[in-house]
Amino acid sequence: MISPNLASAFGALGAVLMWSGDPKKGRAALEKCIRLDPRNPNMKLRLLDITISYYLSGEYDAAVEAAKRSIRAYPDFSNTYRWLAAALGQIGRIEEAKQTLEKAIAMAPASFEMFVRRRVPWHRPEDYAHMLEGLRKAGWTG
Repeated sequence: MISPNLASAFGALGAVLMWSGDPKKGRAALEKCIRLDPRNPNMKLRLLDITISYYLSGEYDAAVEAAKRSIRAYPDFSNTYRWLAAALGQIGRIEEAKQTLEKAIAMAPASFEMFVRRRVPWHRPEDYAHMLEGLRKAGWTG
């Protein structure tokens, strides 16, 4: 490796690993990215990716906690609310999931439309279906 401390490289690696079916290895790279550069300008995306990595690993309680930490730091970033709603739906916290889902939609309806109603190219079909499953459990009827 030419630059073993290049935080952005670990961030990109983490996202690629996570979205290509290895969320646990992806999370390790994302955590290293954050350790190397705790003031990273893409921090809200890295924290979101960590939330998603827990969700895709089926670690829904950890996904909820990661999402809540991210929301405390970036309360206006709507994408995190969507994954929080899905994780809450998966663990049966339905009322909280419904409220979070409503907030995600109200905050950024176009973003919700883009990421939920149509599968974005970097979501593998099985990951997209997994996300939709959680959102349906949260009360989404789309």
